[in-house]
Amino acid sequence: MSMRAIGLFDSGIGGLSILREIRRLLPHEDVLYFADQAHVPYGRRSMRQIRAFSVGITRFLLDRQVKLIVLACNTASAAALHHLRATFPDTPFVGMEPAVKPAAERTITGRIGVLATSATFQGKMYASLLERFAEGKIVLQQTPHGLVERIEKGDLDSLETRAILQQSIAPLLKQNIDALVLACTHYPFVSNLIAEMVGPAVIVIDPADGVARWTERLLEQCELSGPPDHVGSVTFLSTGDVHHLGSMAQRLIGETGERLEFRWDGDQLVSK
Repeated sequence: MSMRAIGLFDSGIGGLSILREIRRLLPHEDVLYFADQAHVPYGRRSMRQIRAFSVGITRFLLDRQVKLIVLACNTASAAALHHLRATFPDTPFVGMEPAVKPAAERTITGRIGVLATSATFQGKMYASLLERFAEGKIVLQQTPHGLVERIEKGDLDSLETRAILQQSIAPLLKQNIDALVLACTHYPFVSNLIAEMVGPAVIVIDPADGVARWTERLLEQCELSGPPDHVGSVTFLSTGDVHHLGSMAQRLIGETGERLEFRWDGDQLVSK
């Protein structure tokens, strides 16, 4: 039995959609939630930069004795997951991948829409998923530019947020999609708007539940599960405004916890 925490990181508040499912499935686990808000959004940055941030955050979390690390960010997973597994072979990692496979299994029209950042679309992981699971399907991509920034601010239902979504979703609906993959962990926080725009004929797929289940499975396989009677807690860590992060966590997923701020000093993270 281990009382070490799960480490979970994202560029900002998007990973809260993953944290919500992990807390629901594994309420007895402690979690360190790290948001690199000094660098949000990751989607506009180079793969090399995102990889460097991910390595720095991983070292920082391992210094805090985490037992498993969840990359609760599609962009970081696309840029760095393979590299992190090679660099830290003794650490179990759970990453995000666009839910192309379940979409391909569930589509009837054979036309799937994917919403993601441009960095996710550029990654080898995405190309490999299309090759393995989307043969014979038409997969249409859109990047809702500026959406992550609006969600970071807590602006989930303004005219601007609606306009960004409408611009990305309208061309997909014209192409007769019947499955829509949310391939950025921020996007589930506007899933009500998305569902309203696509209507009941389109399945909206959020992979958070699958990620939580995979986390549980990996903890069991590695014999790292915490005692079932422990009451798990969340600690929020940020390179930006941790109080904004904490208040968004409370608002979006009803979670509270200790809040700690850090800053980058070269490629190291130090207390503010």
